[in-house]
Amino acid sequence: MKWPAVSGWVKATLPAFGGIGILLAALLDSSFVPLPLVTDLIVMELSIRQPLRMPYYAAMAALGSLAGCIWIYVVARKAGAAYYRKKEGHAPGRIRKWVEQYPFTSVLLPAVAPFPVPFKPFVIAQGIFRVPFVPFVVGTLVGRGALFFAEGFLAVRYGAAAKEFVLHQKWVSFGILLALIAVVLVVRRLQLDRGSATSETD
Repeated sequence: MKWPAVSGWVKATLPAFGGIGILLAALLDSSFVPLPLVTDLIVMELSIRQPLRMPYYAAMAALGSLAGCIWIYVVARKAGAAYYRKKEGHAPGRIRKWVEQYPFTSVLLPAVAPFPVPFKPFVIAQGIFRVPFVPFVVGTLVGRGALFFAEGFLAVRYGAAAKEFVLHQKWVSFGILLALIAVVLVVRRLQLDRGSATSETD
């Protein structure tokens, strides 16, 4: 069976199961079955039909996504452990340094970024670079929850037009991600400057 057929079957079948269907779709998409935007569109469609249940749908999508991400994280972490045993003694690269220094941020930013920003490669990297499990779980849950809640809110507010926007926008997603990165860097810079000023006064 081809991937478009699988995606079509999921979109046609799982919405009938409500929140459980959303959880299953998110679990499949976040593990090893690529279903781009399927979960997002199901959340938006069901939120349009039943606006008061939108937070529930967003929460189920976030939980399903987290479950799939944990699976990938565990597999990648085991692979990463083997890799670093071979590289023991080598200087860590920039990505590894960033992940080790800002574990929560390195999880949250890609989790909250909308499509077409790729999410799964970041999850794999978080496992390979051994992000601590608690920041990984919290960052993923907060980020995916925020994303699905925002999409559900837009669906309730603007209806089918919101779905069309999510389907066809591209640069907005990258702009959001860049803006989040810029905010993190600015906050980090302010913290460093404040720390330097405190040290000088002492």
